[in-house]
Amino acid sequence: MTINKILAAMLIGVAGFSGTSLALAADSAKASYKAAEDLADATYKSDKAKCDELSGNGKDVCLKQAKATREHTTQDAKAEYKNTPKAIASARKSEADADYAVAREKCDGLAGNAKDVCIKQAKADQVNDVANANTQRDVSKAKADAREERADARYKVAMAKCDALAGAAKEDCIVAAKAELGK
Repeated sequence: MTINKILAAMLIGVAGFSGTSLALAADSAKASYKAAEDLADATYKSDKAKCDELSGNGKDVCLKQAKATREHTTQDAKAEYKNTPKAIASARKSEADADYAVAREKCDGLAGNAKDVCIKQAKADQVNDVANANTQRDVSKAKADAREERADARYKVAMAKCDALAGAAKEDCIVAAKAELGK
């Protein structure tokens, strides 16, 4: 057996093992996500119960804060579970909306110009947070695109090296290159 065949067999074995590992990791990630959601709901119920002791705008702010805390926890868990730039950006946007609701409720306790300024500041903070989420998503996408371009370039080089071979050696080279570079 040639070294290329041994290498190809090893790569196939590792790929099969990592497929099983990925399945187990996916189950674990889903369980972690579900546990985080359950914890967020339990914390929300506890926080909401504490709000019942309050009245007026203080109670309203407390309820909005409890909802925002739950939203942050669930969105963070969702972003970690999906682990994509789009999911992370979506989570940050939802969190920005929840934070805006809390800030807006706090503004209701004010009057006149102070209330107007508070509302405008809350909206400005929300717009800033959403813009940051979009920027992070775009940067992550650009990094992923660059990784893909580098992988394609390495694949082309590997194929060019394989072209110099013939017969079984060439086939082994192609199989090894495809396995190594995920093509």
